[in-house]
Amino acid sequence: MALAARLRRFLPLRRGAAPGFWLPTGTSGSRGPRGPGRFRVSEVLGNPGTFKRGLLVSALSYLGFETYQVISQGAVVNATAKVEEILEQADYLYESGETEKLYQLLTQYKESEDAELLWRLARASRDVAQLSRTSEEEKKQLVYEALEYAKRALEKNESNFAAHKWYAICISDVGDYEGIKVKIANAYIIKKHFEKAIELNPKDATSIHLMGIWCYTFAEMPWYQRRIAKVLFATPPSSTYEEALGYFHRAEQVDPNFYSKNLLLLGKTYLKLHNKKLAAFWLLKAKDYPAHTEEDKQVHTEAAQLLTGFSDKH
Repeated sequence: MALAARLRRFLPLRRGAAPGFWLPTGTSGSRGPRGPGRFRVSEVLGNPGTFKRGLLVSALSYLGFETYQVISQGAVVNATAKVEEILEQADYLYESGETEKLYQLLTQYKESEDAELLWRLARASRDVAQLSRTSEEEKKQLVYEALEYAKRALEKNESNFAAHKWYAICISDVGDYEGIKVKIANAYIIKKHFEKAIELNPKDATSIHLMGIWCYTFAEMPWYQRRIAKVLFATPPSSTYEEALGYFHRAEQVDPNFYSKNLLLLGKTYLKLHNKKLAAFWLLKAKDYPAHTEEDKQVHTEAAQLLTGFSDKH
């Protein structure tokens, strides 16, 4: 009905309609100067048949435009639906541990403008880089690719907590190839994006855990690296084991037993703070955690070794 009402504006006046319809000066579109007055419709119609055919063409053109708008809106809906479908497939492959299949799926859409798709592609690129069968040359290329995808995700949506998280992770990875000065300088950027990810989603245990790792890393920084940091920066990044412990506990409160490494790091942090009782408690939890991934198996081994060290000392 709305379309029909709009089309009526293009149809000829019916017989008996009031003849006093005026066109403003110059609206006929013809070239050449116009007089100071206004024209009556009868003065610009010329051949009525030609005029009616012109109106019909205008009406059909308008109808075409309306149809285009409907189709365009439908295309947006379909595009959104397609992205949602891709994300569902991607999440299924990720949960299934199909790292290479996931990467192959998402690289088909590497030119996407969707932040959700791009940060998943960054994650997938990084996961392929960490596979044992990936060569060092391929690993380096994938690490830089991952950073580029994460950067684009952040550019597309600065309110996406996962884009901040994966941007920080990927910057950290790139630091391994760019020397100690760049790595320390990047630490400030990494911290800022982890904090932003936590601010945007306080219920994401992984972001909180990663902030704990940031604190743990700088708390145990070797003395020679601290000295280099002081030479390079007036106020080098620093933290304490107590800060790290706070983040690891907070992550556990948000999502209990979500990650074997969080349990392991709780145990290791308590060891650094010389609290062997609580260290043993968390290391046992890490050792008993169901092994779903290669990392879980590595956590089991390290936790068992640390617990054996307890036994040897008693």
